[in-house]
Amino acid sequence: MRSHNKVAVVTGAGTGIGKAVALALLRDGYCVALAGRRREPLEQTASEAGPAASRALVVPTDVSDPSSVRNLFARTKEAFGRLDLLFNNAGIFVPGASLEDVPFEHWKASLDVNLTGAFLCTQEAFKIMKSQNPRGGRIINNGSISAHAPRPHSVAYTATKHAITGLTKSTSLDGRKYDIACGQIDIGNAATEMAAKFAQGALQADGSIKPEPLIDLAHVASAVLYMANLPLEANVQFMTVMATKMPFIGRG
Repeated sequence: MRSHNKVAVVTGAGTGIGKAVALALLRDGYCVALAGRRREPLEQTASEAGPAASRALVVPTDVSDPSSVRNLFARTKEAFGRLDLLFNNAGIFVPGASLEDVPFEHWKASLDVNLTGAFLCTQEAFKIMKSQNPRGGRIINNGSISAHAPRPHSVAYTATKHAITGLTKSTSLDGRKYDIACGQIDIGNAATEMAAKFAQGALQADGSIKPEPLIDLAHVASAVLYMANLPLEANVQFMTVMATKMPFIGRG
């Protein structure tokens, strides 16, 4: 285990990619605020950290709610005194539908969580990072392969992930003067509950259903940890981690 005093916030830390990354950070020596909608999965994440659980702070959070996000970052600062890393990971994938059939409620929910949630967390992270001593910090946004190429029937998710790329670039630019670095990791077919169905069969652009390979979450966690542990004078602006044989290059 590394010896440092770095502090991180991980959203969506109760399951999947967020859980894997939160555990990797805790085991690497970080103090980590675990954010997510449900307390029980967050507490489960903390319990799986073993001795590092003492450095975990469970904060149930709705990232689409500004007051809930403010509470998350206020509690993080109160508990740990500063903030070195934000992993904007919380996201939802609404049921697939052809563009013309997507309910407005599904569209709005996707934007509220996937995009507005990341923006609100970035705002609060900026406020802490620009004023603390030593100044600065790092923000890593969880993009997606869908930030580059869509799957069929995924307009809401795809639009939000394309927008995350714009948020990443603007954050990098506006954070430069405050020593705030921002990068994005685009993940393809990590073995989460959300993606598990792809191994059984996923709708392809030609209308066929074909199984797709998955990668272990450990590979994603190690990639995020690498990005997180760079000195602030260095930054991974964009990284893609994906199953080698998934149909992304040449998709469609």
